[in-house]
Amino acid sequence: MTMAPVSAGDRKTGRDTPPPTEPRGPGRNLREWARRRSSWLLIGALIVVLAVVTVAENSGGSDTAPLSARNPAPNGAMAVAEILRQHGVTVTQSDSFANTTALLSGKPQATVLLYDPNGFLGASQLHRLEGTAGRLVVVAPGFRTLSGLGAGIRNAGVVPTSTTTVEPGCRQADAVAAGTVSGTGGFLYAGAETTCYRPGNGDGGMYAASADGRLVVFGSTELLSNQLLQNEGNAALSLRTLGSAPELIWYLPGIGDVPKDGRAPTLNDLAPPWVGFLGLWLAIVAVLAVLWRGRRLGPLVFEPLPVVVKAAETAEGRARLYQDSRAVARAADNLRAGTLARLAKHFRLGPEASAEAVLDAMARRLDRAPQELRPVVLDHKPHSESELVRWAQSIERIEQEAIAR
Repeated sequence: MTMAPVSAGDRKTGRDTPPPTEPRGPGRNLREWARRRSSWLLIGALIVVLAVVTVAENSGGSDTAPLSARNPAPNGAMAVAEILRQHGVTVTQSDSFANTTALLSGKPQATVLLYDPNGFLGASQLHRLEGTAGRLVVVAPGFRTLSGLGAGIRNAGVVPTSTTTVEPGCRQADAVAAGTVSGTGGFLYAGAETTCYRPGNGDGGMYAASADGRLVVFGSTELLSNQLLQNEGNAALSLRTLGSAPELIWYLPGIGDVPKDGRAPTLNDLAPPWVGFLGLWLAIVAVLAVLWRGRRLGPLVFEPLPVVVKAAETAEGRARLYQDSRAVARAADNLRAGTLARLAKHFRLGPEASAEAVLDAMARRLDRAPQELRPVVLDHKPHSESELVRWAQSIERIEQEAIAR
């Protein structure tokens, strides 16, 4: 057997020579660091993967705007746009007023679909669209949009919630061909030369059109939405109205289309006219409230804290509050809860014991059936103070009898 050479210093001290170790270097340090932090590295990698997937999904070009021709979601209108394209209609979606007017300059007979739920466009912009487009179809316009159009069409309420479908009720060709349409979430309009789809005896309908048919108002976005396009005659009415011309400009205004008057609006411009009177009235009420609540009720009384209140006084005060508010049911619940808690402690059932467990233990102790005790202990609900007193005496007797045994 060959012995390893031993130095003189090792012979004197009697220590063995340690085995050779791997020299420390950048690679070994990196491996040790990665091994100690492997869990955190795994979590970080998962977060990065989820972030990449989320960004990829959100940047996939899918439009989420309501009633957008590029939105495949239930509230979008991609289905009707694709059907129109398959039938030879060129559908171009526009998100700005400048782009829309530029498209109309080369296509004066094009149909323009306008959906402006926020009322971004002003009167001059609406008049320009109405004057240059071959047909302007406005979907669910608000008061500001109707006032800007100036065609005499006005709001006439909403479709009753109990109405699911609406008959045409007019002789307009598109409405007669389409037949019944969905009335869910529809708005009613009146004052037009042609009004169709009246849900009642009023003068408002979900379809309003001018005498020459160049201005059409749809009272519901559901007529064009992907979710309800296949229901009833929604598709027929939408396709006939929007597909009358070979060109369709699908215009959804944005905040950039708000008309500018050359200066930023002030608070006085943005506030309604009644704010001045209301502000003065609120200021007077605030001053009167300060004078009323701020008056001194007498000298301050200093009392050492903490104040110890006896349990009997607390119970009596709470009982008086229950009596003043006639909270018979609340008082009965508290009495029942206290009885069950004391019996659970007496039977050593633990603080988490259910009412059923306490009732079974009580029945075994009293040698009675649980069905006999349940109406009194658990199910009874007194309705008057006198009935509460009698019930409290009954449940107290049962508790004393169970404890005595």
